[in-house]
Amino acid sequence: MAAKAPIDHELIRDLARLLDETGLTEIEFEQAGLRVRVGRQAPAVAVSAPPQIHVPPPPLAAPAPAALSGDPMKHPGVVTSPMVGTAYLAPEPGARLFVNIGSVVNVGDTLLIIEAMKTMNQIPAPRAGTVMQILIEDGHPVEFGEPLMIIE
Repeated sequence: MAAKAPIDHELIRDLARLLDETGLTEIEFEQAGLRVRVGRQAPAVAVSAPPQIHVPPPPLAAPAPAALSGDPMKHPGVVTSPMVGTAYLAPEPGARLFVNIGSVVNVGDTLLIIEAMKTMNQIPAPRAGTVMQILIEDGHPVEFGEPLMIIE
């Protein structure tokens, strides 16, 4: 059996002081076949999460004005869905909406997109006028003939 090397307590104390001075958590020293490693556990740091601030998303559509209440299908300016699919009010998530309530549109302006069978279909304004109501929610399914918007 090999003889145990004597422990150099002064070397260990020097290495521990060096840890304190430098802020290190571990140090290793080797000389003449003697290897000494000194380490300490880093003090537990209480990390608190930043305060959660809830910011409600802006409304996609304002509540319907009283003058436009009733069956939207009976309104002469109703724009209906030409297909079954998922309706999107913006070209991509987080982008500006194609139209808002109060937007003035011309014939052919894109009002929204309906995704059907993995194809994005732009839905054009069938008439010029002002968008008075948006009757759907972004990212929700729509049926053929479902009222989408009212343009006056």
